[in-house]
Amino acid sequence: MYIMKLKPVVKSYLWGGTMLITDYGKTGAEMISETWECSVHPDGLSTVRNGKYSGKTLSEVLRIHPEYTGKANTGEFPLLVKLIDAEKDLSIQVHPDDTYARVHENQKGKSELWYILDAVENAEIIYGFEEDISPETARRIAYDGTITEYLHREKVHKGDIFYIPAGTVHALGKGIVVAEIQENSNVTYRLNDYGRTDENGRLRELHIEKALDVMNLGRVRKMGTDFKFPFTTASVKNHEEYTFSVGNNSFIILLFTCGKGTAECLYNSVEVRKGDCIFIPADTGRVIISGNTEFIEIFS
Repeated sequence: MYIMKLKPVVKSYLWGGTMLITDYGKTGAEMISETWECSVHPDGLSTVRNGKYSGKTLSEVLRIHPEYTGKANTGEFPLLVKLIDAEKDLSIQVHPDDTYARVHENQKGKSELWYILDAVENAEIIYGFEEDISPETARRIAYDGTITEYLHREKVHKGDIFYIPAGTVHALGKGIVVAEIQENSNVTYRLNDYGRTDENGRLRELHIEKALDVMNLGRVRKMGTDFKFPFTTASVKNHEEYTFSVGNNSFIILLFTCGKGTAECLYNSVEVRKGDCIFIPADTGRVIISGNTEFIEIFS
């Protein structure tokens, strides 16, 4: 049992940029949209970079040692952690809840949380509808492309946190880098993609009927704060230490967002820097973070 430093899966989509390369040290493509930092999803399996399981996927390790997820996680792995660079606007989209996704997609639904790591001036997200709309109106504006006129837009800044429950129509706007904590799912229904085409000149697929099945039509009254994913942010400065204990109930994931340092437990230590992600198995015990770094601490 030891702290596992993870190698992410790199995803390149037409809206991505270079911030994850230049600012977070990611490699593998000239343009990166997402890195799946801690993932056991079959569409992108992160791998272990250190220790006796180096080169194995985290999914393989957890099959060998299911106890690493802890007593509270007896079923499938619950989380997927990403870094996202939205150099351009993302498509307007919605995710189904677990019930719908199990029936129609044979996987979990998707609620997600965004922690804004960077944002240009006047950057904004789309979060639900400005006013209540009827199912008839929803169908009309989804098909005629005028849905953009009905959506709620919110200015964002570094350090903002947004919880996006399943069923919420949403989109990241251009000029935003986020850490995303989400359910272990890869189901997205596109409602509108601004008429963009892929590298072969084809319009990207929309999923309007499924989106209409699952979307919440109520206006935004407040941003979601009832987070499905427990987490905290922390930092250490020179000659300081941040100490916590990982018991046998669950694992902990750390995503480093600034600086560099060391993560140490009884069994090993690893050097970490901005952009790194580590998985700490259940029952690891005392963990010490030192150096000059900031990080997100994610619990299941």
